[in-house]
Amino acid sequence: MEDCASSDEDYYYSSDRDSLDGLENEDSDLQWAPSRGPTTKVITKESLLAAQREDLRRVMEMLSLREYHARTLLIHYRWDVEKLLAVLVEKGKADLFSEAGVSVVESEDTVTPLSSSSTAMCDICIEELPGDKMTKMDCGHAFCNDCWTEHFVVKINEGQSKRIRCMAHKCNAICDEAVVRNLVGKRHPDLAEKFDRFLLESYIEDNRMVKWCPSTPHCGNAIRVEDDEFCEVECSCGVQFCFSCLSEAHSPCSCMMWELWMKKCRDESETVNWITVHTKPCPKCHKPVEKNGGCNLVSCICGQAFCWLCGGATGRDHTWSRIAGHSCGRYIEDREKKTERAKRDLYRYMHYHNRYKAHTDSFKLESKLKETILEKVSISEERESRLRDFSWVTNGLCRLFRSRRVLSYSYPFAFYMFGEELFKDEMTNEEREIKQHLFEDQQQQLEANVEKLSKFLEEPFDQYTDDKVMEIRMQVINLSVIIDSLCKKMYECIENDLLGSLQRNTHNIAPYKSKGIEKASELAVCWNGKASTTTGKCHPSDCGTSGKRDRSFSFGTSDDKGCPSPKQPKKESYGGGFFDLNLPAEVLDRN
Repeated sequence: MEDCASSDEDYYYSSDRDSLDGLENEDSDLQWAPSRGPTTKVITKESLLAAQREDLRRVMEMLSLREYHARTLLIHYRWDVEKLLAVLVEKGKADLFSEAGVSVVESEDTVTPLSSSSTAMCDICIEELPGDKMTKMDCGHAFCNDCWTEHFVVKINEGQSKRIRCMAHKCNAICDEAVVRNLVGKRHPDLAEKFDRFLLESYIEDNRMVKWCPSTPHCGNAIRVEDDEFCEVECSCGVQFCFSCLSEAHSPCSCMMWELWMKKCRDESETVNWITVHTKPCPKCHKPVEKNGGCNLVSCICGQAFCWLCGGATGRDHTWSRIAGHSCGRYIEDREKKTERAKRDLYRYMHYHNRYKAHTDSFKLESKLKETILEKVSISEERESRLRDFSWVTNGLCRLFRSRRVLSYSYPFAFYMFGEELFKDEMTNEEREIKQHLFEDQQQQLEANVEKLSKFLEEPFDQYTDDKVMEIRMQVINLSVIIDSLCKKMYECIENDLLGSLQRNTHNIAPYKSKGIEKASELAVCWNGKASTTTGKCHPSDCGTSGKRDRSFSFGTSDDKGCPSPKQPKKESYGGGFFDLNLPAEVLDRN
């Protein structure tokens, strides 16, 4: 479910700010604060290398390392530079390197290549070979090129190409990626290409703050968040999603609640509950039988007659008061409890599901009304009137969409928050009842005001007089402020009074944002090797964005500074095969 913030034009906080400032409002939380820049970035295939090099450069400069050593460290620590620094301060450089498998050579003698005139024994194939057919790694271990190549090929095919370890026994050193690329590229250019792609995409695959956009078909973008991974974002392709679980945006539901809710809506759990409540199993064929008359002697399609009250097999001889040769007046507690519990659970689920679906359907219908309402705005702007600014309509429409979405997802949240499936031992029945009443009061207030706002926006204001339009305008502005305040209070209640009071709280929700789900801005690509992450601006001669530049890209070509050259067209590499960084590796391999 996507709100209207996905459009290219941000309607909210426009020229009606003066009208909103004119309202008397004591609550400082409702004051219009200046918006700060976007904290999420879209990483396209053009900016992927620049984003990776930004972190690589920080580690290389800080620890005076070569690029592949810095990459090995960052892959080990999942591209979390802050965590890497914390380990460096806490344990020191030696432990930092050893844990990640980095062998930094202090002496140049260690890396001196073997002389072609000398011979050496390969401990893998047990053959005496000339030095030019042997390769020594930074850790000091040397093996023949054939053994190294086969080792690399196996690891790449197994999906371990990002951290290929030395073949020596109990050696945890990571092999030099340049050596891997050189040896594998001579015999298997397609695998060398795959190896390079895996290294590049490790910035997304191994980075908890960067994830692929879950759009279908895949748009090729990744999203990087700066602050908190528990947030909702919008990709430049228009898809809105939860960054934590990559499903649709579902706040104020936690990811676990939403996963359980979707599974409950998809599978047949409630169908089973309905069958348990409304049918009885035939004692002969065990098929569920529904009673369609008043008589307690029912007959299955297999021909077996049985008593509806107890489910026991009987004969067909009966009267309205009794079945011949059968008596079932004894109370069976377990069976009655099971049936009553199934009936109660079914009715409870139907209560929350019906309201969830009602608000979801209202959202869809109101989305279709958007064009109609905008047509009314166009007609009103064309006619002669002292009202020229109708941005309050689009502002109110956006507020309606966002609050409707919050309302819709608040019902799955309430279903699990006040049920026994997740938090049975966290609250007493009295505490659960008090908190449920508190939440439902706020939910009802929000619901009532959302319906009022929907009613006013559907008014045919293009046919009204100016005075009537002014009256509707003030109502829409007032309701927009009230609804925003109620949404904030509901989220505060959830975060502080409900989830925040739990002893074992593993549920996190995306924070509420008045402007709706934040649209990620594209990460600027700077051709001098720097990526802009704060302002997103570079000198025009040094950078470009994916929307204003040819999308051809190949990380096999670069300028003399090690950065991709904007003038180089996409070329074939390692035998003429193209690959598209727009797609994850597993998709490419499948294709």
